[in-house]
Amino acid sequence: MRVKDSTTRAVAILIVIALLLAGAGLAISALSDDSTDGTDPGSAPTTPAGPTVEPTPDPGSSDPPAPDLAPFYSQQLDWEECRDGFECSRLTVPVDYAAPGGATIQLEVLRDSADDPSSRVGSLVVNPGGPGAPGTSYAEQASQVFRSALTDSFDVVGFDPRGTGASAPVDCLSDEGMDEFLRADPVPDDAEEIGDVVEGLDEFWAGCVANTDGGADGIVAHVTTVEAARDMDVLRAALGEDTLSYFGASYGTKLGATYADLFPDKVGRLVLDGAVDVSLDSVSLSLGQAAGFERALTAYVDNCVEEGDCFLGDSTQEGLDTIAGVLADLDENPIPTLDERELTVGTGFLGVITPLYNRDYWYLLDQGLETALEGDGTTLQLLADAYASRNRDGSYADNSTEAIYAINCLDDPFAVTPDEVPDYVPQFLEASPTLGEVFAWGLIGCDGIRVESSEPDREIKAAGAAPIVVVGTTRDPATPYEWAVALADQLESGVLVSRDGDGHTGYNSGNDCVDAALEDYLVDGTVPEDGLEC
Repeated sequence: MRVKDSTTRAVAILIVIALLLAGAGLAISALSDDSTDGTDPGSAPTTPAGPTVEPTPDPGSSDPPAPDLAPFYSQQLDWEECRDGFECSRLTVPVDYAAPGGATIQLEVLRDSADDPSSRVGSLVVNPGGPGAPGTSYAEQASQVFRSALTDSFDVVGFDPRGTGASAPVDCLSDEGMDEFLRADPVPDDAEEIGDVVEGLDEFWAGCVANTDGGADGIVAHVTTVEAARDMDVLRAALGEDTLSYFGASYGTKLGATYADLFPDKVGRLVLDGAVDVSLDSVSLSLGQAAGFERALTAYVDNCVEEGDCFLGDSTQEGLDTIAGVLADLDENPIPTLDERELTVGTGFLGVITPLYNRDYWYLLDQGLETALEGDGTTLQLLADAYASRNRDGSYADNSTEAIYAINCLDDPFAVTPDEVPDYVPQFLEASPTLGEVFAWGLIGCDGIRVESSEPDREIKAAGAAPIVVVGTTRDPATPYEWAVALADQLESGVLVSRDGDGHTGYNSGNDCVDAALEDYLVDGTVPEDGLEC
């Protein structure tokens, strides 16, 4: 199973905290509330107004990589006020870069202007990962995600990558269908449950084609990372920037590294935080995440035991066994929640892993597990809702849980059949004795995809690019530290910064050494020492 490697999970949990403290008790508001600009994430967007296709103020920044892309590279963004104090616009890009004269889509773009115009450096394009998380919501949260050194100096610009958010979103299931999809047993126990999982995946992939604009010939076949990276270069030109300054977190590091490989001469100051090893195949990526979450879960239990009187047990192994037991019990007997839904093993698993993205939220996992042991699944359900961007009314604030499948499986359609899963289980249990089987069964996820990518695999080196800073955290659950070391080595100009700590990504996580290094680099261009340990 490839779980979301997205920094938006941590921001979403902030909303869970607020609701828990307020005693709201039902479900959560999602991180990205598209109702603020009247956009339904499940339909074709209509607002705000699109760009004017005119020469940019700086023609040198808009040189297209091919003549037939000139109309896209000559766009100017028409900014309109949106979402209570921000500016939004639309960027037009081709559905298929191999046929730029064909169908087009519009990408949602949001700008949070520099707080100190006198010290403005330029535009900083940001992406929170996922894949599938809306970048506009990330930019909207700039004052929480980034420190003042960056928000003073940059217009923080986020865009919803193609197929996500309000940018021609992939639509695979109804809200009720997504609820059912997430409730499914991630480790089916018998032929009937295996059949249910296979049928659910088949309905998912059929729905992606049937419900998304253009069907199999439309955007659903063109949501690859390579195509999203090409979109970023069109955005760079529309912003009037000669080179791209970029902050990508989680999967956003893969997007940024792909951009650097495609457009090395346009690389400005790139930070890739919580890095993905872009050389790994699907099995290796899943094994890495399994090990990462086991490492994070072990650190969580270690802390509980060290503090004394741990409700999970007197030793780390006892604590891990207790958590495994909670999930096993949910498999047999789902438990009630305050909103009349039942917490199943599927949503229980999501509830357990979500607080591991940020050490500050471990107390929520305490609360979720303690109440689950008492027969109340409300808190773990709330945490699972945060992971899936599920709103209090049962709707979904964005399509990230659908888009992650579409993007990952176009990038790499590898899948195994249910009959083959047992062959993989031993190595996954070695990587993660507590959660490994879930990740092993996740290898069937791309089985049944109805479309093929038009973009071939590429070896990413970014030859000739300016220095690119790669950040890794030693106990990162979603993007293991080893991935950052590998990516920094693969990029010819990669510079590694290491944070010793827990949680997902390194910037603005309480480590002054990391924060200063990245801010000095982005604002002043001072490249950190390669191998800096913080």
